[in-house]
Amino acid sequence: MTRRLAHLWRDRRGATAVEYAFVLPILLVMMMGIGYFGQMFYGRALLNGAVRQAARDATLENANTTTLDQNVAKVLAPALPGVTVTSTRKSYYDFTDIGRAEKWTDSNANGRCDNGEPYTDENGDGSWNSDIGAAGNGAAGDIIVYTATASYTPMFSVPFMKSMWGKVTLNATAVRRNQPWAAQVAYGSATRTCT
Repeated sequence: MTRRLAHLWRDRRGATAVEYAFVLPILLVMMMGIGYFGQMFYGRALLNGAVRQAARDATLENANTTTLDQNVAKVLAPALPGVTVTSTRKSYYDFTDIGRAEKWTDSNANGRCDNGEPYTDENGDGSWNSDIGAAGNGAAGDIIVYTATASYTPMFSVPFMKSMWGKVTLNATAVRRNQPWAAQVAYGSATRTCT
């Protein structure tokens, strides 16, 4: 019996199959991960380039933003099958206004415009906004913040990592100033009260 065990211990036939069985799962997980992350990084690079181009083209007076948004989706479609793209544009008078709230008197010092506090309706929409940006592509000379979000289902799912299964979302933002084809429209100065 001990002779037989000693013989099996020295026998090297089939060792490659056993080693391959240990290495194969790790190799497959690595390859799936490379596919997953490769598609994501390539999609992010395409999205950034397409958003920059769309933002640049949107600075012209006769820009058709719907067509530009469709072009972003067309650029992404070959690399990210089934991708859905949503986009937003906000216009500001100046770069320093990006993300700024409309001016108001914070009488109760709570950091919110409420309880009848007066504010200046700078973007003219009739309500106080924590971000002064107006929706849309703006007017001549305005600063435009263009953001696109792409959602897709990856071609490769990484096994054993359920948090990476399902939709992947990529974002890209570009900031440009519209061409000065006319005089820039200043902010409004109507005083209103917060509710």
